[in-house]
Amino acid sequence: MGRKTSTAMMRIAIAGAGGFASLLAQELSRSAYAILVLSTRAHPEFEANYDCQVAVVNYASLEDLQFTLQGVDLVISTISGAEQLNLIDAARRARVRCFVPSEFEGSISHRPAAGTDPFDNDSSTALEQLRHWSQPRQHSMKYTVFSCGVFYERFAPGGLQAYNMGVTYRLQNQGDYMIDVGHGTAEIPDTNPQGRPVHVVMTSAVDVARFVAAAVELGIDTWPREFRMRGARMTTQRLQEICSEVRGVNFDVITRPYDEIVQWLRYYEQNRDEAKWYSMQHLLQTANGRYNFGEANLNDAVDVQPTTFRQWLYDTWGPAH
Repeated sequence: MGRKTSTAMMRIAIAGAGGFASLLAQELSRSAYAILVLSTRAHPEFEANYDCQVAVVNYASLEDLQFTLQGVDLVISTISGAEQLNLIDAARRARVRCFVPSEFEGSISHRPAAGTDPFDNDSSTALEQLRHWSQPRQHSMKYTVFSCGVFYERFAPGGLQAYNMGVTYRLQNQGDYMIDVGHGTAEIPDTNPQGRPVHVVMTSAVDVARFVAAAVELGIDTWPREFRMRGARMTTQRLQEICSEVRGVNFDVITRPYDEIVQWLRYYEQNRDEAKWYSMQHLLQTANGRYNFGEANLNDAVDVQPTTFRQWLYDTWGPAH
């Protein structure tokens, strides 16, 4: 009875029933694992489309969550805030072996310091809890973060909202992040604090789900603290050029040097223009390298060939007519 047998018998819980959770359920249900989806309401379409069970839970009730998680080996969270904090506590009490927090996108080492991240939403608290409960003790719970840079879907028709994603970071609409592919407009950070070009790592949400499913096959006991994956890495300038090339139209582009981004942020804060402040904050985070990393250790570990950004863009948008 080797590790493969224990992997095949694993029970995996996916917390949340949004767009990304759906992709995870789709990929993981192709395997022999027992898949449980946790949601605050019934989702018969999950049970019909994927070979999984849906459990209706109350995230405010630790007892309810702990009962539901009995016998679960791996929890993959797509929820955040107080709900995820309760989920972590319940998973520990239910003796779950490994927890994957809802930290997809930027690498954890490139986040702002705790207390200074405008997109935190209890993320730093969740990671702090996970670090604490992963310390050697009688029933420690491992955790692994999956980082993928930016979802390609930020640049999709209708934006992340079309995939039932993105509400947490005020990024649900088309054009909310740097480029509106449909209207041919872009506002991009041109330089980082050192005056160099800004790089961004990106992966399609579909491929992220494929990477996660492939990582499970490696055996969760072998997982490092962070798995990094990528479908593409390029400068923001090259990013908008590819959008323009695929669409076959010249884009109306505003490039922002780093100092200018900082000045605009101050201006929007003084004028209490929250929407524009958040929009400019996304440019600052990108310029600071939040979505950039070099080595992608998960690409090296599994046989997943991610879609390139150009191909994804062509398949999703195609040329403008």
